[in-house]
Amino acid sequence: MPKYLVTGGCGFIGSHLVERLLRDGHDVTVLDDLSTGSKSNIPARVPVRVGTVADASIVAAMIAHVDGCFHLAAVASVERATRDWLGTHQTNLAGTITILDAARRRSGRPVPVVYASSAAVYGDNANVPLREDARTRPLSAYGADKLGCELHAAIASIAYGVPATGFRFFNVYGPRQDPKSPYSGVISIFAQRILAGRPITIHGDGQQVRDFVYVTDVVDSLVAGMRQATTRGSVYNVCSGQPTSVNELARMLGALSGTKPEIGHGPPRVGDIRTSLGDPSNIAEELGVRCATTLDDGLRHTLAWISQAMAGRDTQEPVRRGLRAAV
Repeated sequence: MPKYLVTGGCGFIGSHLVERLLRDGHDVTVLDDLSTGSKSNIPARVPVRVGTVADASIVAAMIAHVDGCFHLAAVASVERATRDWLGTHQTNLAGTITILDAARRRSGRPVPVVYASSAAVYGDNANVPLREDARTRPLSAYGADKLGCELHAAIASIAYGVPATGFRFFNVYGPRQDPKSPYSGVISIFAQRILAGRPITIHGDGQQVRDFVYVTDVVDSLVAGMRQATTRGSVYNVCSGQPTSVNELARMLGALSGTKPEIGHGPPRVGDIRTSLGDPSNIAEELGVRCATTLDDGLRHTLAWISQAMAGRDTQEPVRRGLRAAV
């Protein structure tokens, strides 16, 4: 069976991918700087090298012994990228180039690379639902670096024959997304506060629209991308195609948790995108992947996991697609 390197494999999405690859019978090794991830997210038998993807010697040594690389390591925070522009650039863009360079230099043949991009490359584009050929105009350093990743991945494919496929993640949510992190997604933050009986604050009027996609559907996309890796330099949206307002999300979480949360409104965030909604048709047609988890089911899974974590119970069992008991 193939052996894969997963960068960022101790993190939220990466740990779910590691779990899936192991379940499929593959050998897996992980590179992670543990800045946001934790070794406790993955089985102890998985080798973890603690280091940065911007370290060319570490990356080259690890790429040399695998059949493919899933590159998920990133500083996935617009706020942090604003505060530490150069530092996050070193991880997000220079780190990706380091991966691609090692993949093309590997003796024998180039190593296929499946990498994470972001819907942040679109910026505030009102032409929704967004297709992959929509105008890209990022509004943050994070979005600019992710667009740069796509451009360099295309060069890796065209000039060096590296099979490189990118995935523009929309609003990913699910178990293991740390609700205590200031950089976490709105679902995990709202869910944790609601379960704790604390009020939630919605920035602005709450009519902002988002496209939420469950983490196991994201993993399905990544696995399909590796299975069908080509040198076309393709990039795909990973999204549900279903619009949900922040107000509607808060109501759903309250109903699923059996509570009526206290909801307050604060000032809108500077630069907050009004509508982020993707078109998933290309990935369905070309890779055969469709997001199978409804928002209702995904929220139930997430609430159950956060409830277990808050109670101090074991949360490390695999997160299956089958519906767990609601809290």
